[in-house]
Parts: sequence; structure tokens; C-alpha cells
Amino acid sequence: MAIQKFTTLRSTCVPLPVENVDTDQIIPARFLKATSKEGFGDNLFRDWRYDKQNKPIAEFVLNNSNYSGSVLVAGKNFGSGSSREHAAWAIAGFGFKVVISSFFADIFKNNALNNGLLPVQVSAEFLQKIFDSIEKDNKAEVEVNLEEQKITLISTGETESFDINNYKKTCLLNGYDDIDFLLSNKEKIEQFEANRKLAL
Repeated sequence: MAIQKFTTLRSTCVPLPVENVDTDQIIPARFLKATSKEGFGDNLFRDWRYDKQNKPIAEFVLNNSNYSGSVLVAGKNFGSGSSREHAAWAIAGFGFKVVISSFFADIFKNNALNNGLLPVQVSAEFLQKIFDSIEKDNKAEVEVNLEEQKITLISTGETESFDINNYKKTCLLNGYDDIDFLLSNKEKIEQFEANRKLAL
């Protein structure tokens, strides 16, 4: 299934200044029975968003109407723990398109990219600047430019570059999943096969 194209995003942010957030906190194991991606956003950070009586916990940031946007800003070491792809499904299903952190677990990073969710890894210093900006103004925005691989803090104009696998970058820019990418190269593959047969 194709994913949504990603080029440049400018958005307000939802701050989650918590380190070592693991995939069980992102989407608790009891919600992993479904095989479809639908509905996982409803249970994102379920045990942090709701109490045992299923009532929203007012102080948790996702329940705070002061914060909104397509960018989740998280503390260091985001997405550690088990390899469940459902964590990326839940974050994307809630409406986030970008997650910013100073460090991501590798498996989470790959799962995110495979599902059209862009993990932007920045320095600890730049991450703190984003958190500080949001604390001063809950409407503070960042701009993420995938083509240039840059993130900009709009309030100050400060910019930092981020890394991304070239293949995954191509897929996101074009809205490709792995199958779409292969199909986009069909003529090249067929030409390669034809040349190989001639060489035999």
C-alpha cells in the first residue's frame, strides 16, 4: 500500500520530554491482537492517557488542548523495547507525521519509515531548544524539509541537518512503499534482465 508523500511540513508540536519511552508504553501489548492498522491511534500511550476507570488523565500532554500538531517531540531513546510495528501504526494513526528525538531505537526508526512516519534525530542541544521554545509558546512551530534534510525552529530561525537512509528518503518523497518502488523501476529491471540474457 502506498504511503502519503512527504516533502516539507511546518507544524506546531506536542512535547513529551520523557526519556527511554519504549514500545509497550507507546502501545500496550494488550492492544496488539489486530492485524489492520486501523484504530491503533485511539490507544496511543493508553496507560498514560487514561486511568483505570478509563477517564482521561488531564495532566498528560495528549489530553491537553493547549498542544496540537503533526509533530511529536520526545526525549532521548524513543521507541526502545520490543520490535512491534504497531508502535509506528499508533503514532501515525493518532495523526503525527514526524517524531523528533535525540536518539531512536533502530527497529522503531525502520518501522516508522516503513509506515510513512518520519523520525528526525537531532542533537541533544537542538532538542532542548525545541522544548524550550514550546515551553515559552505552545504554538511554536518547526519546519521539516525532507528534500534538504533540515529542521528549522521557526521562532529563532535555527536549523539543524538530520540523516536518513537514501532509499527511505526516496520512498517518502514519492509516496512509495517497497512494492511501489520496485514498480517505479520496472523498466530498469526489465532492461537489466534483457542485457543479462544477451551477455550469457
